[in-house]
Amino acid sequence: MSESKQITKNARSNLAFAFACLPKERRDDMCHLYAFCRIVDDLADSPDIPMDKKLSGLQSWKECFSDPDSLEKADLTEIQKQTLTIRDRYKIDNQLFLDLIAGCYSDLQPSRRFSDWEDLQKYTYQVASAVGLISIKIFGCSHPDSEKYAVNLGHALQLTNILRDVEEDLSDNLRVYLPENDMIRFQYSERDLVGRVYDGRFTSMMQYISERAEYYYTEAEKNFHPDDAKALRSSEAMRKIYYGILKKMQTDKFRVFEQRYSLSKPKKVWLLLTSLAGL
Repeated sequence: MSESKQITKNARSNLAFAFACLPKERRDDMCHLYAFCRIVDDLADSPDIPMDKKLSGLQSWKECFSDPDSLEKADLTEIQKQTLTIRDRYKIDNQLFLDLIAGCYSDLQPSRRFSDWEDLQKYTYQVASAVGLISIKIFGCSHPDSEKYAVNLGHALQLTNILRDVEEDLSDNLRVYLPENDMIRFQYSERDLVGRVYDGRFTSMMQYISERAEYYYTEAEKNFHPDDAKALRSSEAMRKIYYGILKKMQTDKFRVFEQRYSLSKPKKVWLLLTSLAGL
């Protein structure tokens, strides 16, 4: 098994789960892309990697996509070569890879706060929408609307992650991704958040942010074009799975301090099958 496939298998991610919708060659390429995303994300977030190695690792990836002659270098890792090959094979905009790396760089600053949605939106574009724009090229999308679909779905998926991972992010050097303006709107302070205060202010704030995520899920659906229906089966599986997680949190009043929400494997398999069937 290749290193990329091993990384994808070990991650047990909803994103990786959805790759089953793809033909083999595109599925293999998405495994390579996922491995790249997993590596740079771990460099940003893993508590087990020293800061100097995080910085040098991300710098290596940045240089990989900044040097037009990177593929000629002998010291590239296998996954770096595979990612560059995918970029060239599908004629993917190089800036999208650099955007993702820039988003991961920003995660090295756990004290960073986002003033409002416009500020957070720049980050969600880098770490999620950019990946979506890369992915639709690998999926084989051709209609212009699919780019809007990818951008909107990226915002929706990342907002769902932010809501789900509130406790996990707090436990990781007190990371806070909830916009400060939203917290002010509901008179819920960062001190309350750090203290895991669960009350009406918290649930109202979380519901408000979740409605923003719902808006982007709806916008993604609006830009789902029939011409790319077959190519987007994998994305549709992701959309259904993450939307299901969002609805589960809403129904349960966002008890994110107590649990990390997910869907059961049978439920995910059912959503995968409905996506394969185009339902």
